[in-house]
Amino acid sequence: MPSPAVRHRLDLRLYFVTDHRLAFPTLLSVTRKAVSGGVTLVQLRNPDIGGRALLEQAIALKAMLDPLGVPLIVNDRADVAAAAGAAGVHVGQSDLPAAAARALLGPDAVVGLSITDAGQLAAVDGAAVDYLGIGPVFATGTKPDAAAALGLDGTADIVAAAGLPSVAIGGIDAENAAAVAATGVAGLSVVSALSAAEDPAEAARHLRAVMAARPA
Repeated sequence: MPSPAVRHRLDLRLYFVTDHRLAFPTLLSVTRKAVSGGVTLVQLRNPDIGGRALLEQAIALKAMLDPLGVPLIVNDRADVAAAAGAAGVHVGQSDLPAAAARALLGPDAVVGLSITDAGQLAAVDGAAVDYLGIGPVFATGTKPDAAAALGLDGTADIVAAAGLPSVAIGGIDAENAAAVAATGVAGLSVVSALSAAEDPAEAARHLRAVMAARPA
């Protein structure tokens, strides 16, 4: 498990969620390029494979990311995160409860939680959760079962009420990134904006520049 410094100094500015539609060797290559352009956190998400295969992917990704100083988060599977020695886990509203994930992974792990509606904020356990993933901001084809889009105003309202660092996710790209950054989020969480980019490193540099230029 990571040291407490990983949890408490988590850099959310550019959060890359891997695209399960990519073959794994390509995913590794894309992730490496995206990190070279400024990705600060990587989440492994692949709902289409079993635990053993996911663990193998997590171990390979962590081995690549560790020397670069970029933490790895595993989507949904706290058991895989623990077995791989990942920095932590990200859970959704219908996944393992955040408090249970925290109990499994320990006090130094990172635990993220998806928020798709303002009404879910009341149930957030601030002792268990480190950051919130708010979205989808816009409609997205990356996650077919995604909730209804919040829009910029809906995202900004949740960010303001959250009480925890938040990243925005869902349909974010080079054209709308500045508007999303202006909602007050601590970071942008993207999938296709990097995984489908012709040059993932340059795409990451652009998104990091957007975050750097956001209003104080």
